[in-house]
Amino acid sequence: MTDESNDKGQDQPAGSAPGAPVKPVPPKAAPPKPPTTGEAKAAAPPAPAGPPDPPPPADLALPEYVAALQAALPGAVERVSYWVGDWTVIVPATRLLEVGRFLRDTPEIAFDYCSDVTAVDWPARPQRFDIVYCLYSIGHRNRLRMKVRVADQDPVPSVTGLWPGANWLERELYDLFGITFAGHPDLRRILLPDDWQGHPERKDYPLEGPGELVTADPTAWLKLHHVEEEEETETK
Repeated sequence: MTDESNDKGQDQPAGSAPGAPVKPVPPKAAPPKPPTTGEAKAAAPPAPAGPPDPPPPADLALPEYVAALQAALPGAVERVSYWVGDWTVIVPATRLLEVGRFLRDTPEIAFDYCSDVTAVDWPARPQRFDIVYCLYSIGHRNRLRMKVRVADQDPVPSVTGLWPGANWLERELYDLFGITFAGHPDLRRILLPDDWQGHPERKDYPLEGPGELVTADPTAWLKLHHVEEEEETETK
């Protein structure tokens, strides 16, 4: 065997037949460069403006209590939504008590139990907060969500006169979201100290706690708070 044949044999990849054409190996693509800080911010999606509140399917009939509400109080229901088996009526804050009283006092409806009052913060929306009232009829075994949308700093009528159990629930929203309930009999913080700064359930609340609202160093805020407590003790 000549030296030329040996050289050709060495060029063949392992396992290939002698004399077969050699396929060129494509060059490896360079890994993508990580985006810069400016590019990452530009690519970030915009803040959501709120849930879609999907309408009920066309082949699903409205419950009798929703239809009766719409007939008795025209214009009081801005939108009807249905999601995962739950019905929601969206009403303006100005008609909240009117709608709530009808739902509670109408015998064939009788939503006599408010099981929860909660809220969702959507900072990008003019009506920043969704306040959701979870209602239940013990006698008829029906459920309904009543939702109100309000802007920041706008008061909401308290429903404690309709469902007394909403007292502490509204205080929790006042404490954690900063939502004010007009007509509440005892509106004050319920989980945090009275001098706590800010409302932790807001989406723009600082991640490292209230110290960021006063000083860049949370430890300095804690020391300042401790000094105030000592001064109060000395004056007593």
